[in-house]
Amino acid sequence: MAELTLHELSRKMAKLDFAMLATRSAAGALTARPMSNNGDVEYRGDSYFFAIDDSRKISDIRADPAVTLSYTGAVGMLGGPPLFVAVEGRALLIEDQAQFEAHWTKDLDRYFPEGIDTPGIVMIVVRADRIRYWDGGDEGEIAV
Repeated sequence: MAELTLHELSRKMAKLDFAMLATRSAAGALTARPMSNNGDVEYRGDSYFFAIDDSRKISDIRADPAVTLSYTGAVGMLGGPPLFVAVEGRALLIEDQAQFEAHWTKDLDRYFPEGIDTPGIVMIVVRADRIRYWDGGDEGEIAV
């Protein structure tokens, strides 16, 4: 099978809103939790999430910014094969409200009622280094 380009993979990922974000804890264990792109899924190798600064995931990222994202979802027609995507990358923590606005969607108000003015809010940007994907017909790896 031919390998997908990042643009082709992005089109397939457009409906995959939730990812599991895996970090390394202070004790050295891998830990993961669900995160939502909240519609910000025009994928070019960067993923954007919001969190509160004093959460464990933020302290994990400050100690070790190497992270993994895993996505899965049924995206084929008539219940076609699911898409599985694993992203290895580095997380950056952004505290700039102008950048928050560029990635904010109304759905985030559910988690952050004060919007970008929520005390302690931080944006996590995961910059992909390598992406692996499987969809039942195609599988491959993209170095970003």
